[in-house]
Amino acid sequence: MDTPRKKYIVANWKMNFTTGEASLYLDKLSKRIQPSRKVQVVLAPSTISLQPLSLQINRRQFKLSAQNFYWREYGAYTGEVALSQIRGFVDYAIVGHSERRYVFNESEEDIAQKVAAAIRSNITPILCIGETALDRKEGETAAAIYSQLTSGLHQVSKEDISKVIIAYEPVWAISSNKNAKPAKPIDIIEAERIIRKHIAKLYGKEAAEEISVLYGGSVNKDTAPAYLQLEGIDGLLIGNASLIADQFCAIVEIAKGV
Repeated sequence: MDTPRKKYIVANWKMNFTTGEASLYLDKLSKRIQPSRKVQVVLAPSTISLQPLSLQINRRQFKLSAQNFYWREYGAYTGEVALSQIRGFVDYAIVGHSERRYVFNESEEDIAQKVAAAIRSNITPILCIGETALDRKEGETAAAIYSQLTSGLHQVSKEDISKVIIAYEPVWAISSNKNAKPAKPIDIIEAERIIRKHIAKLYGKEAAEEISVLYGGSVNKDTAPAYLQLEGIDGLLIGNASLIADQFCAIVEIAKGV
């Protein structure tokens, strides 16, 4: 490719930190992580923390992401948050995370609607896909990836596919899974090739080469170097390690050096 794709380091804080704790943690990170043209650092706090952190954040240093939202613009949907309500706070939104799929039973149709809604709102969706341990055991990794990509992107036009980031997060490797096993680099490369092959089939070779593909699953400062050096992997979606300043800052520095 003519120009290298930017690296993304995305911190998914999940249901951790009060608003006060999130503010203190952001202050700690801001003193240790310097802005970089090569690496975009994205923080995904709880929804309740998005507004106060948006006032505190240096947007040259960090961008904010939503962990979740509802795809409709407004209405009688008790407990939900629309993109129209957080549009000024976030530049990214995580969609289809395995915990949304398998804990909260989000449907493929909901995920597709969320991807489309994010694009309409000029927010970059980070579409998470990945096979379960059973899929892998039965040799269905490629089928699972194909299915989730096809359904998740079915409302995305060829003109808009460049506005999507794909995060490969095999469910069997996520640290919140008690039986998690870290993915080997060869597993990730295989999945990345499957993803780009299917994007090429859906949108063409150029789109497949340009789209950013991240990896997420039991990432820490010890495993990050090997993952970040993989050809075709453009960054990391980080869970537990993003809650520990030393770990997270180390991973960002590793990304800058790749």
